[in-house]
Amino acid sequence: MRKTIIVFGATGNLGNRIVRKLIKRGAAVRAVVRMATDPDKVKALEHLGATVQEVDLDSVDALAKASTSASCVVSALAGLGDVIVDLQNRIVAGALQAGVPRFIPSDFCTDYTDLVPGENRNFDLRRAFRNDLDRTPIQATSVFNGAFADILTYNTPLLNLKEKSIGYWGDKADWKLDFTTMDDTAAFTAEVALDDEAPRNLQIASFQVSPTGLWQDVKQATGQKFRLQQLSGLDDFARFIQKQRAQYPAGENELYAKWQQGQYMYSMFTTHHTQLANSRYNHLTWTTSVDFIKSFIQ
Repeated sequence: MRKTIIVFGATGNLGNRIVRKLIKRGAAVRAVVRMATDPDKVKALEHLGATVQEVDLDSVDALAKASTSASCVVSALAGLGDVIVDLQNRIVAGALQAGVPRFIPSDFCTDYTDLVPGENRNFDLRRAFRNDLDRTPIQATSVFNGAFADILTYNTPLLNLKEKSIGYWGDKADWKLDFTTMDDTAAFTAEVALDDEAPRNLQIASFQVSPTGLWQDVKQATGQKFRLQQLSGLDDFARFIQKQRAQYPAGENELYAKWQQGQYMYSMFTTHHTQLANSRYNHLTWTTSVDFIKSFIQ
């Protein structure tokens, strides 16, 4: 029987890709969007083959009606507490009211379950919602993808294309970092949404590469030798982030304030995935570090 999957955040970059991957797998996709969503975005989703429903996201009853007969709800939403905690709680309440058995939260990030609370604002929001979620009877599965590989294209301290440098903190030159492309994340998430036996937590990574390995892969892919450098100790980095946050309180209302970007980098160098579920769906293929680097470094 064809499964109906609800997707929230379908107009976003990751959500749109999840919709594509689900439709490719034969699922009936219902994209739930805010009232008065850009008509062009609605048409684009409909063109993919999704049914689009504009819903009052403040109403649990409206969310329940939109979730009727679905086998799983997928959240690819991004935001602060009003979205990650408040809206997702309403979505789950609606799903339970509609009898939906499964839910995939917007946990597309590093596996924060072993991290210290308070070190990453956005992870703390997800942790708060997770506590709420696990008190409900819905069967939840979190897909932890590490960092989206796209950040390697943004001239971060980790990989700076302009300066041709690769940076790391502490003694972590050989520390494996988790990266997953958006397409690989979307394909895996689509499989999870259709998998009634999926467990609570699943860790994935298109590739795991250390700063030293990244230096080698850049050289292999392009012939260029970037500068590999220690940026500071991890404790110094943590203190810098705290100071940066204190000096910019407006960032508390920004999803990706500079200090939040620093917090994410810090988390990447303090935890990594140790139980990859990449082989759970053996027909999936995963992007390699070298192939990804070739896609954007000339």
